Amino acid sequence: MRRMKQEEIQDIAAIDYTDRVTIDQPYDYEICRRLKKTTNSRICIGRAADRFKTETLLRFRADHAVAVDSVWSDVDEALIDELGFFKVQTLVRDKEEYITRPDLGRLFSEETLQRVKNSCVAAPEVQILVADGLSSHAITANIRDIYPVIVDGLTAEGYRLGTPIFIKYGRVATMDKISQALTAKVTILLIGERPGLATGESMSSYMAYESSPLKPEHQRNVISNIYKKGTPPVEAGAQIVQLACLMMKEKKSGIELKL
Repeated sequence: MRRMKQEEIQDIAAIDYTDRVTIDQPYDYEICRRLKKTTNSRICIGRAADRFKTETLLRFRADHAVAVDSVWSDVDEALIDELGFFKVQTLVRDKEEYITRPDLGRLFSEETLQRVKNSCVAAPEVQILVADGLSSHAITANIRDIYPVIVDGLTAEGYRLGTPIFIKYGRVATMDKISQALTAKVTILLIGERPGLATGESMSSYMAYESSPLKPEHQRNVISNIYKKGTPPVEAGAQIVQLACLMMKEKKSGIELKL
């Protein structure tokens, strides 16, 4: 009996769909290809009767799996240790609680805040925080590139930096608690964004001058979509340095800061 040759099956998530047009006999293939290059949206994909094509459906499911993995995975402890971050955790006990109790992801125990005060640089001019947020993959993919740019840029400007802190199970409001505890001037929080079907590696930077729980949301600045196909991490790092310097100069942030 003749044995069938086993063919290698390509990982559909590894296929570059930047300009891949899967419409059967498109009216203008070149226009479709150029449109595809302008967006990550699922356009020019065609259909089989009134359904998605198999390839489109499989890619959709693969991208959804990446998004789920981004939410439920953890940042590698070795990476945090390599970069020299002081590690803390919110009141959240595990990932499931992080998803279902966002309020706990904004809070620390008094013991944790006291440990921060005892172990970290007090009254820094710029305090850098990193939190896993809703995408650990975002931190893993970007932090090695963006963090040195921020540190080197702010150091070159002569600012006194605080002890870098990694927050496990953290949400945006954690920056207020730590900034208040350390009486920081400018606080920078790098946090994983909620993943979508286009990417699970997108990170945001939230920044504020004299951040505290009493500060309203409109006094924060944010740079979002930081990843290789959005704002590249090195470029975003330079923007963060520039914005932090402006905050220090003007002593304000958010909508009060004229960019």
